[in-house]
Amino acid sequence: MGMAASQARFLGLTARKSNTEYEGQQINQQRTTLANQSANYYNQLLGMTVPVPPSVSDYTKTVYSFTDGALENTITSMIAQANGKYTVSYTSSWTNDYAMVSTSPAVYTRVEKTPGEYEYSVGANVLRQLGSVSDYDFSYNVTYTEGGVDKTVVARRDQQGYYTSDEQGTKTYYTPKAGTTPTKAAYVGNDQYLKTLSVEQIENLMKEESLYADKLKEKYGASVDGWMVRYVLNSTTGAWSPYFANKDDLESATYSETGYSQSSISTYTVGSAKETEEIKGVSARVEMDTTGRIINITLNPDDPTKNVTYSVNTSTVTDQAKYDDAMNQYSFDKAEYDKSIQDINSKIEVVQAQDRNLELRLKQLDTEQKAIQTEIDAVEKVIEKNTESTFKTFG
Repeated sequence: MGMAASQARFLGLTARKSNTEYEGQQINQQRTTLANQSANYYNQLLGMTVPVPPSVSDYTKTVYSFTDGALENTITSMIAQANGKYTVSYTSSWTNDYAMVSTSPAVYTRVEKTPGEYEYSVGANVLRQLGSVSDYDFSYNVTYTEGGVDKTVVARRDQQGYYTSDEQGTKTYYTPKAGTTPTKAAYVGNDQYLKTLSVEQIENLMKEESLYADKLKEKYGASVDGWMVRYVLNSTTGAWSPYFANKDDLESATYSETGYSQSSISTYTVGSAKETEEIKGVSARVEMDTTGRIINITLNPDDPTKNVTYSVNTSTVTDQAKYDDAMNQYSFDKAEYDKSIQDINSKIEVVQAQDRNLELRLKQLDTEQKAIQTEIDAVEKVIEKNTESTFKTFG
């Protein structure tokens, strides 16, 4: 190999060695970056909070209760006083058999009687305004004078007055005698339930329905257009049950072309419901057993006319609903935690795979660099011999 060729070979090998060294530096820099990423992922793992399942004991408490006839009383708080007595608060609960309760929605139909005025019904039962019966749905005892003689007739009423009609439908109107007021004789309308009642019973029913309206308003809110009612006969018991609907809901519902309701309309009735009342700040004296549990309580101990002693029942109650909510939250948090762990582990695996590839490439560069160095050493020896022989030639 000539001097020039050896020199060119040496320069080429030196350049290749520099390239491998530069590439190795770049790989080490990338591995350092990957190591930092991996450390960050591990720090995220260390910083994560492991979800802890709820304990039933956290949602379990000791409850003291006592009964007073049909009332079930549960003590909610006891504040000790300096005189050895307590200020007690408790809730009383009872079953109200005449409460307003929600029932299954019904399919309502509507028929336009006059422009913009509709009649609503469920099957053959037509709804009417709660607490109201039209005067036109009654017959009346009317006293009138004819030929100087007072007479009484059972008549119907329309916008023109009191009348009777013959088989052909011809109406004869009567003017009530001065100083007399026609009295209702009987209900002659189309309501099947009202037909079973006397006039006095209907008047009492109207008072009862006014109370129904107040209860509906109290529990389900006010109605702009009022409440509607229909009565349904229970064929087994023979009793009639009222069913209520908010007229606002009836008017805002969607109906088919044939008049059937296509949207759900809430329906209510009279039924049994649990009701509660909270009594606060009652003075009390308590008696405890050796374990510290209350066995007796005396309310209003300083008032001889009001003090009453009750036997206290002790029970352990778990708020299952809150425990279930906490368990559901735990299950959700655990699922999120497991997913986060899985996501981070997946990222770490990707980083490790990239690092292994870089490590393999670095080993390849190390092998290549050693081979280049070996070849450089050989070329240097050739150059050295060429230089030595040249100087000897001219020496």
